[in-house]
Amino acid sequence: MGMHGGTVSLWDETAAEPDLTAPFEPGGPRVDVAVVGGGYTGLSTALHAAERGLSVHLVEAERIGHGGSGRNVGLVNAAAWLPPAEVRKTLGPTYGPRFLDRFGKGPATVFELIEAHQIRCEAVRNGTIHAAHAPAGLADLKARHAEWQRMGEPVDLLGRAEVRDLVGTDRFHGGLVDRRAGTINPMGYCRGLARAARGAGARISTGVRATALRPVAGGWRVETAQGPIEARQVVLGTNAYTDALWPGLARVFTPIHYLQLSTAPLGAEAAHILPGRQGLWDTAPIMSSLRRDAAGRLMVGSMGRVFGTAGAGLTRRWGERFVARLFPDLGPVRFEAAWHGRIAMTADHLPRVLRLADGLWTPVGYNGRGIGTGTVFGMAMAELLTGADPATLPVPVTAMDEAPRAGLAERLYDLAFTANQIWKSVT
Repeated sequence: MGMHGGTVSLWDETAAEPDLTAPFEPGGPRVDVAVVGGGYTGLSTALHAAERGLSVHLVEAERIGHGGSGRNVGLVNAAAWLPPAEVRKTLGPTYGPRFLDRFGKGPATVFELIEAHQIRCEAVRNGTIHAAHAPAGLADLKARHAEWQRMGEPVDLLGRAEVRDLVGTDRFHGGLVDRRAGTINPMGYCRGLARAARGAGARISTGVRATALRPVAGGWRVETAQGPIEARQVVLGTNAYTDALWPGLARVFTPIHYLQLSTAPLGAEAAHILPGRQGLWDTAPIMSSLRRDAAGRLMVGSMGRVFGTAGAGLTRRWGERFVARLFPDLGPVRFEAAWHGRIAMTADHLPRVLRLADGLWTPVGYNGRGIGTGTVFGMAMAELLTGADPATLPVPVTAMDEAPRAGLAERLYDLAFTANQIWKSVT
């Protein structure tokens, strides 16, 4: 990981919200809903279910935000990776527009929760930038822009000079700025959701791994090493960190890694880089990202895992070349943290809600859009658990055997991403 002291990311060390740890107390009464996983999905489910009057017990195998939520880039993006037309084509005339509407409002939902619960997470709502790495990337962005314009969404197409002013480099050919979006400290947001969920009456136990799920009369029994939990319904919020708890679930998606490197705070010398604190990702087939945090650290990321540490090794060399290409006037930078997390990629690049059995649900396959997706799906789960018709959800509820198996093998992705790091660390 390249981190020290058992932390999962730099966000783990810099989040203003305190870590929430709570032991498991066995022998409690049956609850309305047991939630497995203390990331955005699980915590949003717990918060919104508790607010709707359900009794909730959430268990997290490690610590709050240990998985993708605490290792995230922290870009609060709208909708999906896919262009809107692709979403409509895949999901059809009912779910397509509904998905685009609900997930288009995803950032607003996140920032409203941050405000309502006064979550300390460095929230900045100045948009995010999808930057064209090449002329072909710009052509793709122009097509996306035309669609967003038809839908009346606040997404602007910028030329090279305008992107240079926003980012501080002339390496990009143009870009889309999504005014709905923004950036946060992702671990701060996750811990804030945990605090809010507990405040709403949800019970949270950390360091408790669910080891088996057994149907019992009127519900489910969640087995853990510390004792069982009985619940009417269960929501699995494990996404890319899904283990063997439910057989076959981990084959619904392909897990890929995403790495990040962070510099020390750079101060005035980097003030021209993303002065508005927007987050950026590019159109390259092997995507890269760029952002600055509240303290002025520069953070760069790409698909793949960390090789070596922040101080030495392949990933550090890749990061140095990446920064030097974008910002040659900056001079050499020193990285102080390196980490990676997992993303759950689906065959159609869209998330899904699976009904694994009666009273057992899981949203899965966020394709790198965890913050808004996890938050929105948690709210949708709470609606479902309190009697909403599944047909009103932003995606159709399907059974696991209806989910197309994820495409390329994890090892092929890994090899491609590693080759990319090697190539770009020497060119």
